[in-house]
Amino acid sequence: MRVLVVGAGIAGSTVAHWLQKAGHQPTLLERSHGLRRGGYLIDFWGTGFDVAERMDLVPRLRREGYPLAEARDVALDGHRIASLDPQQFVAGTSGRYVSILRSDLAAAIHDSLEGDVETIFGDTVARLTEGERGVHIEFLHAAPREFDLVVGADGLHSRVRELIFGEESRFERDLGIAVAAFDVDGYRPRDELVAVLHAEVGFQAIRVALRDDLTMFMLTFRHQGPVPTDDLDAQRDLLRSSLAEAGWEIPAILHELPRARTLYLDRANQIRMPSWTSGRVALIGDAAASPSLLAGQGSALAMVEAYVLAAELAATPGDHRRAFDAYERRLMPMIASKQDAAHGLGIVFAPANRRDLLLRSVGMKLMNIRPLAGLMLGRSLRDQAGLPTWPGR
Repeated sequence: MRVLVVGAGIAGSTVAHWLQKAGHQPTLLERSHGLRRGGYLIDFWGTGFDVAERMDLVPRLRREGYPLAEARDVALDGHRIASLDPQQFVAGTSGRYVSILRSDLAAAIHDSLEGDVETIFGDTVARLTEGERGVHIEFLHAAPREFDLVVGADGLHSRVRELIFGEESRFERDLGIAVAAFDVDGYRPRDELVAVLHAEVGFQAIRVALRDDLTMFMLTFRHQGPVPTDDLDAQRDLLRSSLAEAGWEIPAILHELPRARTLYLDRANQIRMPSWTSGRVALIGDAAASPSLLAGQGSALAMVEAYVLAAELAATPGDHRRAFDAYERRLMPMIASKQDAAHGLGIVFAPANRRDLLLRSVGMKLMNIRPLAGLMLGRSLRDQAGLPTWPGR
């Protein structure tokens, strides 16, 4: 089948990989003019790691990842409050764990296509019309084309979802937190292989030293209402106003904003839908069920959704409706449970008040006690998702 995959990020490139493996003809469509850069460091593990292994990506991910030696929570004056050993996470996943930039993971997946999948950059879907035998696509720039199926992998603000299912507001769950991520070169101080965390009422900041003298910052803060996703000056203004009273290194970090190579800013919201498919259109990744940054597994879950959708299509040739139903039955309950679990984690990413800040601090200190840490991490690292066997294996 000819399948249009809208979005060339983690979910889109993964589903293109597996659709091609099944003998289909995927076309990737990406609104930006190239693969997106920047973003934040993610903890990658669980069933998503299994998908990456089946794609032979793990050696590259380990090379490009960051074997962090410490996650250090610090006070206003920079002294250590608590110190966590990331190797406890690694042990809890039997070593199947890597910390890697989201954009590096996306690039590794896209490179696995080896140039064999048509990719259209700098364009998007203007109109989508379903017929009995296919889907007529009108692009913003390119000439119209026909496809058998469409997969929306175009993120939290999905154009495909809007065209088929309706406005984003119908499915968005506002968690009241925004997230910003950017990196600059030459920032000091610099702590190699250490994630330095600092939290105050209303926000948390994370600083991580990257290769080539780069430093990544991730700022999560309480925010109600929309954020400017396409206006760089407005994004900087929002960050400065939201963190104007913050201490620690925040004034120095905000001072670096004009030097940032890229800046990501958006709401850390969820997408909850009663169905991810309609007719000849299916959604995956954040377009279907964004768990939010707070859940901590968005990238891995996106790869799982992409693999399962492609596997079900391969298992039911000529019957996409049956494949879509199986895809939803297999994953929707598990994804919903991940989304539910994320709701209580706002206290970590942006404590709402001094009580939350105290509870966060106590929790970080308890993580220093190895038996307690193992118990707490054991719960969070359970991953009930299972992958279907690839047809023919």
